[in-house]
Amino acid sequence: MVVNADQMKHLVENQAKGHIFKNDCDPRITHLGQFLRKTSLDEFPQFWNVLQGEMSIVGTRPPTPDEVEKYEDHHWRRLDVKPGITGEWQANGRSSIDDFEEIVMMDINYQRKWSRFYDIVLIIKTITAVLNKNGAY
Repeated sequence: MVVNADQMKHLVENQAKGHIFKNDCDPRITHLGQFLRKTSLDEFPQFWNVLQGEMSIVGTRPPTPDEVEKYEDHHWRRLDVKPGITGEWQANGRSSIDDFEEIVMMDINYQRKWSRFYDIVLIIKTITAVLNKNGAY
C-alpha cells in the first residue's frame, strides 16, 4: 500500500456491507501490492505468526481495530477461536463475499463444524482457490 494509506481510507468507496472494508480497485494499493494480492503472496508473512503461536493456519480472520470498534454482541463469537490465515469464507468465496454478517455466520459455522479433517478440507479448498485465482483482487 502507499504511505499513509490508513489516513486515505475515507477517500475510497467501501464496496462491502457491514463492518469490513473492501474495494476491488483500491487506488492505495501499489502495482507490487496488486500482484502480491492477486497471487496471495501477501499471506506468506502470516506464517511467522503461526510459528510464534499467535495464529493458526485455519481459523477466523483477525479483524482490524476499526472493525472491532463497531462490533455488536453476536460478532464477538467469531473471535472464540484463534485467528487463522484461512477459514470458512476464504475457502468458500474469498473476496466475492462482501457482507460482514455472512462472514460472521460462516466463522461461527466453522467453529461448530471444527475438526482436524475439516481444517484439511479448508486448506485444500484454499490452495485450489489460490491456484485458480478465484476471488482474488
